[in-house]
Amino acid sequence: MGKKCGAGGGAVYGLGFIGAAVYFIQHASSFGHGFIGFLKALVWPAFVLYELMKFLQM
Repeated sequence: MGKKCGAGGGAVYGLGFIGAAVYFIQHASSFGHGFIGFLKALVWPAFVLYELMKFLQM
């Protein structure tokens, strides 16, 4: 009953998506690379977690 949930994760993901999309699209040399960059921006948390777990040797 009355459980309060914050939307902080959604905000972080949204800002991260926008930043990643801008970064990848700015560095694209063609439309195809820009499109791939947009797709990468959608899944950027997976890349971050993968690299973090690799760094922590998990």
